[in-house]
Amino acid sequence: MNKFQGFTFKVQCLLIALCSSMHAAEFHWSQLPPVPDHEGFAGMFAGVSHEALILAGGANFPDKRPWEGGTKTWYDDVWMLAKPEGNWRKIGKLPQPLGYGVSVTFNDEVICIGGSNTTGHQAACFALRWKSDQLTTRILPSLPITCANFSGALVGSTIYVAGGIERPDATMALHTFWSLDLNKADAAWKALEPWPGKERMLAVAGSDGHAFYLFSGAALHADADGKPAREWLKDAYRFTSEKGWERLPDMTRVSVAAPSPAMLISPHELLIASGDDGAKVGFKPETEHPGFPRDSLLFDVTKRLWLPSIPVPFSRATVPTTPWLGSFIIPNGEARPGYRTNEVWRLELR
Repeated sequence: MNKFQGFTFKVQCLLIALCSSMHAAEFHWSQLPPVPDHEGFAGMFAGVSHEALILAGGANFPDKRPWEGGTKTWYDDVWMLAKPEGNWRKIGKLPQPLGYGVSVTFNDEVICIGGSNTTGHQAACFALRWKSDQLTTRILPSLPITCANFSGALVGSTIYVAGGIERPDATMALHTFWSLDLNKADAAWKALEPWPGKERMLAVAGSDGHAFYLFSGAALHADADGKPAREWLKDAYRFTSEKGWERLPDMTRVSVAAPSPAMLISPHELLIASGDDGAKVGFKPETEHPGFPRDSLLFDVTKRLWLPSIPVPFSRATVPTTPWLGSFIIPNGEARPGYRTNEVWRLELR
């Protein structure tokens, strides 16, 4: 298949409910021009400003793979794509090299929250705006503590972020839940009651415009050598300011570090694509790792029902999502452990 040739998945999902019905969805996956870096980046920030797609930061292993002694490198480049058939343009720099934070789009700004770099985890938050051929940066209130590998989503004008880890060597994930009302000029981060399940990092967030969702992720504990070891989770939760937290049915599989936030493909359906299910941890040889699951999980938020899995054309983890021009964008990320990709995938619903 030509690298830029789109292809269509026609998926029919059987809904198991009191009244059985057939839900048909047609997904058109295609590739946008790749980001002009031979390796690509994991953990980028992504969003939209004045109809331009903005990607920023991220990290990779430019010389050697991790098991070869390679050193992770973080970046501060900001990239812009004006239209799907256009070319990527480097338009500026972040305040510092940064990746593995949370990003959302609000009022034509890309909101960038927390993350990590060579000096450790960060608490800084800022907004990127692209207008009149100029990139500007606006400083926002910092997180209460440093945080990376967490997840977040926008509900109305409020950004919610959950979990993560405070330090690179942490042996326990955070059990924190914060909110910031982006409509209030004097707003500060507010600590909220966390979800009733285990602490976690690399979860998938989601929003249907009314509630915040938290899916999967990994808890941490110290192994025999005192190094962080993961517990793979597949529980799910929903939060509303009126009712607080509610536990949802467990996911049909683990989906750690899947593209986040989950994609709202209809007013009542959230799509989680690929992600690490933990089934191939420690796979040898590393160069032959087959990648993460090439399917997705679809959750009906109204019926509280996980629908049958849907194939996707890629293996992906540690990557953001963002809506753009009526579609959803999944830029770069890990194609398999230790390997990034410069691919930019686009999902259109037809």
